[in-house]
Amino acid sequence: MDASRRMFVGMGVAAAAVAGSALKASAATDPMKSPFNKFWIAAVTPVDRNGNFDNSANDAMLAWWKAQGADGVLLLGTTGEAQSFSIAERKKILEQASKNKHGLDFIVGTGASNYPDAIELSRHAADNGADSVLITPPFYDKNPNSKGVLAYFDKVFAQVKTPVRYYHIPRTTGVPIEDTSAFFTALAQHPNLVGVKDSNGDAKEFDLITAAMPNLNVVTGTDNLMENTLSRGHGCILASGNIFTKQNAAIYAAHRTNGDWKGALARAGDAQKAFRATVGAGGEEVNKYALSLLLNRPQIYSRAPTVPLDEALKPKIAQAVSQLKTLG
Repeated sequence: MDASRRMFVGMGVAAAAVAGSALKASAATDPMKSPFNKFWIAAVTPVDRNGNFDNSANDAMLAWWKAQGADGVLLLGTTGEAQSFSIAERKKILEQASKNKHGLDFIVGTGASNYPDAIELSRHAADNGADSVLITPPFYDKNPNSKGVLAYFDKVFAQVKTPVRYYHIPRTTGVPIEDTSAFFTALAQHPNLVGVKDSNGDAKEFDLITAAMPNLNVVTGTDNLMENTLSRGHGCILASGNIFTKQNAAIYAAHRTNGDWKGALARAGDAQKAFRATVGAGGEEVNKYALSLLLNRPQIYSRAPTVPLDEALKPKIAQAVSQLKTLG
């Protein structure tokens, strides 16, 4: 075999190896096949003083969360202030963030008040590193008929063929569900539906949703339902994970090894209570300042309408972060 042909064959083998590796990585993070009991962080979105996305801070956060034991992140969800960014900005944020996922599973919020935007964002996300997307029902028109919401998602699923999660957060969207069992049973007929993020925090409703979707992953978006979701072997997507990453990761590590996950859950709850008792406040700005301290980075900010951090809280947050660090 001449040298040029050997080079060509060698390049082909190398390319096949790379392709095979990519396929394996894809299968490992395929939400239709991977374990349900994962811990995702409902990630904050860092911006600078001028309100511009700070990708350097975001990349540092992703690396830190992975090192602390998180399985994945939800980018551009409610905690991530998605609706404070334009469609073009949301695309750019993902494009920059996905350049280095740090081994994290990416769920990307692609909800919008109309289905053309939701479809556009979802297809873009699938092409730019998202392992699945999280879609809210259409908001602004409050209390729509559930049949209309199902029709909306029929439009979405007709054009989005990659993994999708339904985002149930009626206190924010203004979209409650009239007949929980019937609605989620109907929604589950879409073959690329992965499951639901339930951020309503109602235990009885959570039970109804999981019963309607026995083969899908219904994860909690509120800390109060952690025991409910773990008892079913399901996951969580939590805002508390931004700063209590190690504590929440320990819960899932124990659960996967049949360890004392209830003990880990209690310790995580104690850590949050101690933090809140010291700071006396919560929210994205508190989380962001705490993250800045944990990562030893300049302060990160939010966009209006989020109110800037009260300067009087900074020493309290610093004290709470110091206490948190002692927990290991």
